[in-house]
Amino acid sequence: MAGRYGRPRSFLPMRTVAGQVFLLQVAIVVLLVAAAMAALVLQSRADSEREARNRSVAVAETFANAPGMEAAFRSRDPSAVLQPKAEAARRGSGVDFIVVVNRNAIRYTHPLPDRIGKRFVGDVQPALQGHVVTEKITGTIGPLIQAVVPVRDTNGRVIGAVSAGITIASVSGVVEQQFPLLLGSAAGVLVLTTAGTALVSRRLRRQTRGLGPAEMTRMYEHHDAVLHSVREGVLIVGGDGRLLLANDEARRLLSLPADVEGRSVTDLRLDPVTTGLLSSGRIATDEVLSVGDRLLAVSQRTTDQDGGPPGTVTTLRDTTELQALTGKAAVARGRLRLLYDAGTEIGTALDVVQTCEELARFATDRFADYATVDLAETVLRGEEPTASRKVTDMRRTAFSGDRDDTGLYPLGSVIRFLPTAAVGAGLQRGQAVLDPELARFSGWQQQHPERARQLVDHGFHSMIAVPVRARGVILGVAMFWRAQRPDRFEEEDLSVAEELVARAAVSIDNARRYSREHTVAVTLQRSLLPRGLPEQSAIDAAYRYLPAQAGLGGLGGVGGDWFDIIPLPGARVALVVGDVVGHGLHAAATMGRLRTAVHNFSTLDLPPDELLWHLDELVARIDQDEAAEGSGSGVTGATCLYAIYDPVSGRCTMARAGHLQPVIIGPGGGAEFADVPGGPPLGLGGLPFETLDVQLPKDSRLVLYTDGLVEDRHRDIDEGLQMLRGTLAEHADGTPEEICEAVLRVLVPARARDDIALLVGRTRLLAAENVADWDVPSDPAAVSRVRADVSRKLVEWGLVEEAFTTELILSELVTNSIRYATGPIRVRLIRDRTLICEVSDRSSTSPHLRQAATTDEGGRGLFLVAQLAERWGTRYTDDGGKVIWTEQMLQTTADPEPSAP
Repeated sequence: MAGRYGRPRSFLPMRTVAGQVFLLQVAIVVLLVAAAMAALVLQSRADSEREARNRSVAVAETFANAPGMEAAFRSRDPSAVLQPKAEAARRGSGVDFIVVVNRNAIRYTHPLPDRIGKRFVGDVQPALQGHVVTEKITGTIGPLIQAVVPVRDTNGRVIGAVSAGITIASVSGVVEQQFPLLLGSAAGVLVLTTAGTALVSRRLRRQTRGLGPAEMTRMYEHHDAVLHSVREGVLIVGGDGRLLLANDEARRLLSLPADVEGRSVTDLRLDPVTTGLLSSGRIATDEVLSVGDRLLAVSQRTTDQDGGPPGTVTTLRDTTELQALTGKAAVARGRLRLLYDAGTEIGTALDVVQTCEELARFATDRFADYATVDLAETVLRGEEPTASRKVTDMRRTAFSGDRDDTGLYPLGSVIRFLPTAAVGAGLQRGQAVLDPELARFSGWQQQHPERARQLVDHGFHSMIAVPVRARGVILGVAMFWRAQRPDRFEEEDLSVAEELVARAAVSIDNARRYSREHTVAVTLQRSLLPRGLPEQSAIDAAYRYLPAQAGLGGLGGVGGDWFDIIPLPGARVALVVGDVVGHGLHAAATMGRLRTAVHNFSTLDLPPDELLWHLDELVARIDQDEAAEGSGSGVTGATCLYAIYDPVSGRCTMARAGHLQPVIIGPGGGAEFADVPGGPPLGLGGLPFETLDVQLPKDSRLVLYTDGLVEDRHRDIDEGLQMLRGTLAEHADGTPEEICEAVLRVLVPARARDDIALLVGRTRLLAAENVADWDVPSDPAAVSRVRADVSRKLVEWGLVEEAFTTELILSELVTNSIRYATGPIRVRLIRDRTLICEVSDRSSTSPHLRQAATTDEGGRGLFLVAQLAERWGTRYTDDGGKVIWTEQMLQTTADPEPSAP
């Protein structure tokens, strides 16, 4: 019956080759065992006959030659003598019979006594003639072998014969007793052989993947057809370096002979590179090798993966015809890759100069040997560039190359491009210029003939100049030169250069526009921050303000952090630190509004909690106004810390709105966070602000800061606070300037993402001799006594010229308190940078300055005070009273001693 593919179906029922081989091997083993058993039986029979023949001959000869045989024959009754001996010999030797006959073939002995005296059955003539005769006969006891041996007398004459015989069954019984062992052994051999055959068949099944003969035949036919018909060479090299297989294409490509299989790779007479690759056994992928006049793409893999045999398989493809197209495609691919990389490496920062440097550096790495970028001065300043036809003067902004003494204009020089030169004319037209052979001096040298000669002498041989243009306006020019590279610039290079510069021009223009906005924002911010420290005697102060790095937040460096030192009446000083969340112009403008508001509220001499309350109301109104306008740029999230320090008493009062705790460094060392009650950020409202009053000894340090100092993406804010406290403790005895430097050095990263404000003040105490105070009874007569006491104190201080004016001021203020206020009245003089007069009482009514009419009897006292004093004002005390104060400029230039002895 025909099977699939028109081939006769196998007589074995198993489909797979492994199964058929298994059945065939089992059948062969069975046949071999059966044949072995048959041969063993036949051999056993032959051995039985031989054993019977040998035993019968040996017994017959032994009995015939036994002593006394001649005498027995000559006796009167031979049977009586020989019968007992014959039976004894028969039983001892194991034969079936021993018969002694005379020359007439009459029996003398027989196992059966009735047979004695009868004629011997058999041929005894040969024995009587002196021969030993053996024969196989079938007697009454079955098939047997008998031997007839002559009996000789002392003279050698034959006097009779002895016949001994034994049945074959008697001999073969011993062998047949071993048949069970032999059969068991055969069965064991059959089982072991079958098991081995099964293992071999299993491995064969795994290696043939269960394919049947038809499938394997078809597979190998297809394998041979494909192997020798494909247009790709295939070589298989064994682990010993010998070629196992080479298809027709491999023979053609490598010019191999017909009998190549089995030869060593090193004997194939291939070129050294190809021989080295084939004999190395290393993995290769599409390596291009030159073999004769062909270019072959060679790939090589090992064959010992996944348990395969050691060796390699190598494929060869002829790429000679595709080389030209491949080369062009590689060039195009390389240029596309160059432009892609340029997009990632040029314009990484919003900085004009850095972008130009990146363009020049990238060009020398990938495109040219030297590169320069020249920009108009207006572009470098962030201004709008002029029209393209007016750009003639440019500054060399970037340079990249191995040497700087080649004749090119140096970095930073101003270059005026002549319209008559090639580059200048190209700038006028807004077109790129390609000069593939500079040595011809085709017009480019007119810019500077001497420098042009130097460039050619240094090996410069081709140049490309491309205008840097954005939004239709010329920003500058980029020039690329080749000196070490032997290839000249071509038209394809010109298009690549134009695309490269066009991409860089967008980044340069963006950086220019950013620089302009950044300059405006920074100018605004700087104008809103303090320009310096005001003159005051309460503290020695130092501050630092660090903007965020450009590109890391908003406009980079423009934020809402601020600080302030505000002198207050009574020689006091206010320290302020604030932070508006966010960056950019809006944050800077909001910071300026809040700083101005703090200044205005401080003129009212409000305590810290009330000032923050008013500031919170202001921020809430700002948010409402901006929400009504739909801008959505509220300032919720602004924080502030306001502290007032009095150098007379050493008292410091602080309040905070969502800000971080200040740090106090004691005069003896150690830094601790001040436990200022926390309040909500400005603009939230709803909760009152609380104050903290602390007594600061002389030379204490008060440190105020914003969150940008301690908060960073690489560390938690708690970690930053602990670092700040540790740093301050280590530098507790330093000056405010030294403390600022130490803190910034430890806590501020190289590129801060948030702006930072830091304010450090070292406290002072006014000397006791610079402060004088008197209790004044509520009696108009006490005014004269106060005036006299004040006059004496001023004479003691050397302020004689200020005595008269001071007496008039105190007279008016004390008289006003006696007339309108209740409770005790107190007068205090403070000699600081100005002469400060303070009159305090228990009334909360503040006097008002007014212009008295000519008919009024009063109302001129406060007006007189305002005319005589430099400044005056009113502040309220914690006990519900008020203090009216004035300040007078001192005529002397000597500053009073600020600290107590």
